[in-house]
Amino acid sequence: MMKRIFLTLLLFFIFSLTLAQNWQELKGEHFIVYYTKDERFARQVLDKAEIYYRDIASDLGYPRYSEFWLWDKRVKIYIYPDKDSFLKETGQPSWSEGMADYGLKQIMGYNLSNVFLESILPHEMAHLIFRDFVGFKGEIPLWLDEGVAQWAEKTKRNYIKNLIKKAYEEDRLLSLDDLMKLDIRNIKTGNEVYVRSTTSKDGQPRVLFLSGDNLVNLYYLEAVSLVGFLIERFGSDSFSYFCRQLRDGKRLNEALRLSYPNYIRNIDDLEKYFRKYLSE
Repeated sequence: MMKRIFLTLLLFFIFSLTLAQNWQELKGEHFIVYYTKDERFARQVLDKAEIYYRDIASDLGYPRYSEFWLWDKRVKIYIYPDKDSFLKETGQPSWSEGMADYGLKQIMGYNLSNVFLESILPHEMAHLIFRDFVGFKGEIPLWLDEGVAQWAEKTKRNYIKNLIKKAYEEDRLLSLDDLMKLDIRNIKTGNEVYVRSTTSKDGQPRVLFLSGDNLVNLYYLEAVSLVGFLIERFGSDSFSYFCRQLRDGKRLNEALRLSYPNYIRNIDDLEKYFRKYLSE
């Protein structure tokens, strides 16, 4: 209870600080961008956000229903004048390039940050759109949420595909059963070693010894690659249907069977077809 109260107060504090800025605004169809000094960059953010919105909605097969992110429901994007002011007023760690408040539907970054424009913005938008779609009540795997957000970062897709194929060739993939059970938020990065059971390309049992950093990186790499596989191989409509089944309370195996009836009946089938996809 105390933790929840603290988080609520922190979010209120951040929101109050945003009001203290001398904000100017640009309004688009689905977004309002608040900025303080560089209208050109703010315009870039607004234009990119509208493009990302269409691309993400298309990839997810997201239905366009009345008033979605329109008018007073538009998502607010705050662009602080520089990184120091962004860090000071949001309380983010020094490595942060942006953040999102999913409750208030706000995204925050700072002026002239290319990382924010090309990576953070589509990533956080995808989280918002995905959660608007599936809600918070269904049994939504963490890897799916994180994979959707990373898949929205288009500039990284070819790089990701090369990395996952290399991991497959070197027999360094986590088993999908392990991926489903693993709460990556509990993994400590650093020198601690984690032992994971998996299977090699030829179906033999295999053990992986991974540092916390390597386990986290591999988890996210497989998460985004699985989402990319499902969308590219079977299409956005089937992926959308799969997400809706999870939203409506179906367990993972049942959602897979209903969404991909001719191919994927359970998690084992998903792993088989995913590995076949990587071998091509």
